[in-house]
Amino acid sequence: MGEGMSKRLKVQLGSEAEMEERAFNNPYPDYQPHGSTASASTTLPTPNDSEDNRCSSASPQRDDSLPFESDSQISSYFNKKITTKIKDLLQQMEEGLKTADPHDCSAYTGWTGIALLYLQLYRVTKEPTHLQRSLDYVKRILRNLNGRRVTFLCGDAGPLAVGAVVYHKMKNDSESKECVTKLLQLQRIVLASDSDLPDELLYGRSGYLYALLYLNTEIDPETVPQSVIKEVVESIIESGKNFSREERKTERCPLLYQWHRKQYVGAAHGMAGIYYMLMQPAANVERETLMELLKPSIDYVRHKKFRSGNYPSSLSNETDRLVHWCHGAPGVIHMLMQAYTVFKEDKYLKDAMECSDVIWQRGLLRKGYGICHGTAGNGYSFLSLYHLTQDKKYLYRACKFAEWCLDYGAHGCRIPDRPYSLFEGMAGAIHFLSDILVPEKSRFPAFELSPQMKENKEKRNS
Repeated sequence: MGEGMSKRLKVQLGSEAEMEERAFNNPYPDYQPHGSTASASTTLPTPNDSEDNRCSSASPQRDDSLPFESDSQISSYFNKKITTKIKDLLQQMEEGLKTADPHDCSAYTGWTGIALLYLQLYRVTKEPTHLQRSLDYVKRILRNLNGRRVTFLCGDAGPLAVGAVVYHKMKNDSESKECVTKLLQLQRIVLASDSDLPDELLYGRSGYLYALLYLNTEIDPETVPQSVIKEVVESIIESGKNFSREERKTERCPLLYQWHRKQYVGAAHGMAGIYYMLMQPAANVERETLMELLKPSIDYVRHKKFRSGNYPSSLSNETDRLVHWCHGAPGVIHMLMQAYTVFKEDKYLKDAMECSDVIWQRGLLRKGYGICHGTAGNGYSFLSLYHLTQDKKYLYRACKFAEWCLDYGAHGCRIPDRPYSLFEGMAGAIHFLSDILVPEKSRFPAFELSPQMKENKEKRNS
């Protein structure tokens, strides 16, 4: 029995050598609040706390090396370093894109991702040249849609949604509405009863749902009718209920999903990404459904956590190896944070904080600097946790991962297949660096949504 247990632990924890192969040792000291150690416990905030009253670490020691000021604004020195690096990387990216696949229009590895990056740079800098550059890419993309896939990241929904937003910002409403109309026409594929479409984010219904919610948060809450969103949400929920019934897990996990015959856990292909999308306020899922179907399913996933605080790539995988947004803690953390916001239970935030510690220790990846399975994507988890807690420790950690990205190419990382793309390569690192400049407004591209819908509603009601 003792021998069996030790073998199981070896499988669960993975060898230290294997972890070392996947990630660099983190060379940075962790954030030190004044008068305490970095590992000191933090009082949990409540989701209803005002921003001013939310818990944060005690005032940091006076240290010129901190990348932000006492009011959490990025220091002028660090701001300048990031701005300079962004310009440098943009030049490299544009040069490299000259040899990129002209037919890849996806947000994940293709031209929509580049349009999304320039839209982000416009959002941060308000420079019209960035919006114009985004429009240039959008025009090119919309001429080459293939109609084979329907999601934001890997299908036509991404180009159409980004096109609608860019044209809207350019005050070209006719072109924007045409993009929206074409996007809504994809719904028949998503809802088709004979469809073998999965439910996950990259290729499935949740990826289409994100495109709809993106329009309603970026343009107007009524851009996509609520009836359309409701039908897509219901199809995702019914699919999860049916598969759970097939697997005889209705009591333990009422909403269960698979992709390629595996029950994936993470954000890209798994339950964390699907649950996260269903919990978005813009999805308008009924409270009863959230409590009776989503909450127990999230708890089921929580109980699959490794002793390290990381999560498996799939329910059948007992190896603690991957610390990526697509597989592992950097994706699951977003589900946990949203669950904390929705259900107001401290256990979700505690688990999210454990994820953050795993990412801090093992998140400087040898795979590269990208968003899907790289340092930039892992860095976004800290920014999101900073939004939620206002704890400067997480802003500090995000800045340190950005500091790592400032030495882009110097660490001997693997070169990705699409080295200049948004989710695999350089464009993703640029996106992350630009969000460090305005951390209070940052959001993981093609995943996190803007809070604009709430603001629009408040304006209408005032």
